[in-house]
Amino acid sequence: MANESLLSRPPLRSSLRWGVAIAAIIAADAHIPIIPDHLHEAPYMGTLFVLLTVTYVGLAAVVLVHDVPLVYAAAVTVCGLAIIGYAATRTVAFPQLADDVGNWLEPLGIVALCSEATVIGLSLAALRRTLSTAPEY
Repeated sequence: MANESLLSRPPLRSSLRWGVAIAAIIAADAHIPIIPDHLHEAPYMGTLFVLLTVTYVGLAAVVLVHDVPLVYAAAVTVCGLAIIGYAATRTVAFPQLADDVGNWLEPLGIVALCSEATVIGLSLAALRRTLSTAPEY
């Protein structure tokens, strides 16, 4: 039932959707330059970066066209998982990526982290506005 209400709501037309979309595109752009190297060195991570990039572009488009609460929740989830993944690769030696351990200040990584954190913050703000104005059932 709760999912039905998230799906059936009309678009919020939140002014925050523009910031979410721009930050998602920046996050996608930060991953594009590292895809070829990762596809060669660690194909599983390169593939994940391709999927993440496509997901970010998709989220940016959807949030502009149909910004329902479910889209903001998805944005929080995807970006949150990406941040956790970044932290994991900096603390634990993943197969074929051991050289990433301790490399917290990789420039494109910082760009991605900042833009992903922005997506999360703006999405949570949009969700909070939605919840505070939601009709009671």
